[in-house]
Amino acid sequence: MTSETHIESFADIGGFDIKKVAVIGAGVMGAGIAAHAANAGVEVLLLDIVPEGTANRNAIAEKAVEKLLKADPAAFMSKRAAKLVTAGNIEDNLADLATCDWIVEAVIERLDIKQTLYAKIEGARRPGSAVSSNTSTIPLADLTAGLPESFRRDFLITHFFNPPRYMRLLEIVAGADTAPATVEAVARFADVKLGKTVVTCKDTPGFIANRLGTYWLQLAVGEAFRLGLKVEEADAVMGRPFGFPKTGVFGLIDLVGLDLMPHVQGSLKRALPPSDPFHATLRDEPLISKMIETGYTGRKGKGGFYRLNRENGGKAKEAIDLSTGAYRPQEKARVPELEDGGGKDIFALLEAPGTAGRYARSVMAKTLAYAARLVPEAADDIVAIDDAMRLGYNWKFGPFELIDKIGAARLAGLLAADGEEVPALLALAADKPFYRVENGKRQYLALNGSYRDVVRPDGVLLLADIKLKSQPLLKNGSAALWDIGDGVVCLEFTSKSNSLDEGIITLLGKALKLVKEKYKALVIYNEGSNFSVGANLGLALFACNIGAFGEVEKLVATGQKTYQDMKYAPFPVVAAPSGLALGGGCEILLHASAVQAHAESYIGLVECGVGVLPAWGGCTAMLERWATDPKFPKGPMPAPSKVFETVSTATVAKSAAEAKELKFLRESDGITMNRDRLLADAKAKALALVEGYAPPKPVEFFLPGPTGKVAMDMAVAGFAKRGMATKHDTVVSGVLAEVLTGGKADHIEPVPAAKLLELERDGFMKLIRTEATLDRIEHILETGRPLRN
Repeated sequence: MTSETHIESFADIGGFDIKKVAVIGAGVMGAGIAAHAANAGVEVLLLDIVPEGTANRNAIAEKAVEKLLKADPAAFMSKRAAKLVTAGNIEDNLADLATCDWIVEAVIERLDIKQTLYAKIEGARRPGSAVSSNTSTIPLADLTAGLPESFRRDFLITHFFNPPRYMRLLEIVAGADTAPATVEAVARFADVKLGKTVVTCKDTPGFIANRLGTYWLQLAVGEAFRLGLKVEEADAVMGRPFGFPKTGVFGLIDLVGLDLMPHVQGSLKRALPPSDPFHATLRDEPLISKMIETGYTGRKGKGGFYRLNRENGGKAKEAIDLSTGAYRPQEKARVPELEDGGGKDIFALLEAPGTAGRYARSVMAKTLAYAARLVPEAADDIVAIDDAMRLGYNWKFGPFELIDKIGAARLAGLLAADGEEVPALLALAADKPFYRVENGKRQYLALNGSYRDVVRPDGVLLLADIKLKSQPLLKNGSAALWDIGDGVVCLEFTSKSNSLDEGIITLLGKALKLVKEKYKALVIYNEGSNFSVGANLGLALFACNIGAFGEVEKLVATGQKTYQDMKYAPFPVVAAPSGLALGGGCEILLHASAVQAHAESYIGLVECGVGVLPAWGGCTAMLERWATDPKFPKGPMPAPSKVFETVSTATVAKSAAEAKELKFLRESDGITMNRDRLLADAKAKALALVEGYAPPKPVEFFLPGPTGKVAMDMAVAGFAKRGMATKHDTVVSGVLAEVLTGGKADHIEPVPAAKLLELERDGFMKLIRTEATLDRIEHILETGRPLRN
């Protein structure tokens, strides 16, 4: 069963089917939850209070939807999803809750307001419908105190993280009276349709992620003040060395907002017992209080620990001096302990005698010890803690995975040397790792000292697990081929950023031959951050700089042939992207028999932004998509014009749903909401295509030729005149126009796809030889940004 099927026929899970969701509270979180429920394809009722002094009683909810449509990053995966949201108010539309299967409360964090609302919900909802709170600070027992058993049975906490579309973590807390069927239904819906990794938490303050995350942030900020570090230095240490986001701690606080921190700190301070180590992290920093009071609340305010100074029309990056409170030019951190690879051994960093080492040790030894104290208080096992921090705070490694990199015994030794208490769980581990692989299965250390298998939810298939118990069928430095069972093999890219090079093209060709001989189908998939960022520009630039244009042309020709072999293979090839699928990565999707895409796939042919053309068949494939669409206007000009518009502007779809609108994906291609379910869904799609599979037939095009090219050139000239296209943009667009219009084609005579592929090759080689294109490539490699002049 694919996730496409899940989305369309999600039924009878946990006792009831969730077809309609209500969200009460149209603030930032409530509106974001409503938008994401709409992304899942279900109807959503968004309610808020009736505002005073306005005739429009639904104004608050309606304005929230308007803001969502303008949000960047986008809250909706497609503007069509917004049509599923109905705005209303809690006075006129409360009775409509009877039509909803799940009601999410996301109002202000005040117990009295929430309980008053719950009484109204109980009087309006359908018996058996799920009710949950998005609270992150109020215990469930307090929320339901004094409410009837019928309400408590259907009530739970569902704590989303902001922004709800993009943050994969969902913490769920069930009460003593909550019906297991209700928990199962909501958890399954959140998993399959919302794409969340559900972590079950206990009813303790802050649950898991915010309790540990707040402890870590407070400690990191306080120790930076105490040790006299610059914010850049602190962020360099509390960033990549530990697998944390490159923002570090101060950059992260700027992102979420300085004004949010006191609220979270205050709730935890009130809720946690005096003996909890959390209280030792609380420090009164007058500078931070002053920043909040004066509007320096981070990126949403005038600035934060970092700011962009726009005085006199400039854009100067500045950082605050923690000792004086004055802003100064932002500096690149100079941390000797991290130079020459010093940040790769985190135990060595923790032991380093310098200020950075003392900072790393004072923050991370205590943070990891605190994580160990949360089992079993906040969670039943270490896996829940690790999942919560990886997904809620974007840590690359969970706390216990980090402890394994250090060694539990060595960490305990550091704590003891500093006079800190060694948690019981850390002492239990001693010389044992928290995770191990046994008989091809990943296992974790339980509280009784034994190891238990890490269990995946039904329908989850991870290549990481397959690798633990098998060897690749084929492998080189850029790719590997794995048997994933039932006659299906998986091609995995392993190059840096999964950029496409000769090694990947070669292994794809070998894989196609092997599947034809021994297997049923091929899936192209990997578990990197991105499916593929496109061709390896560094290799292309190097080859061009030494004049090896023949090697570049050979790679283009080999890539074209291999992609065509994939397209016309006698067995199904299913591509399964997640993250970026750009340039040559997008062309893989365009030549696959089908695609099962993660919802958060960002797909596009971006070569024109680099100064070249798609050359592995992307132009031809897109022409075919638009020319054969029965709903699109016919004739020689409409399809080339549409493709020209998309490709010349390097348009990238910002979701898999949007990719369907741009025809990077077909309407028949599947979308998987949960990243962990993507491989299983892709495999299922491939197997469903096997019986009776026949490759597509080559197509011919009727194209406008030189007349059509003139029209496109005139349009680009207009953009250039208004300063919206550079001189080289005009050159690139001209070559693209020649390809899409068929060169010297006459609209009466059909143009075979092979001719267009030839034009793609020639156009690419013409542009890659220009100095302007090489300058663009060099700029992108140096800065990560396109050159626009």
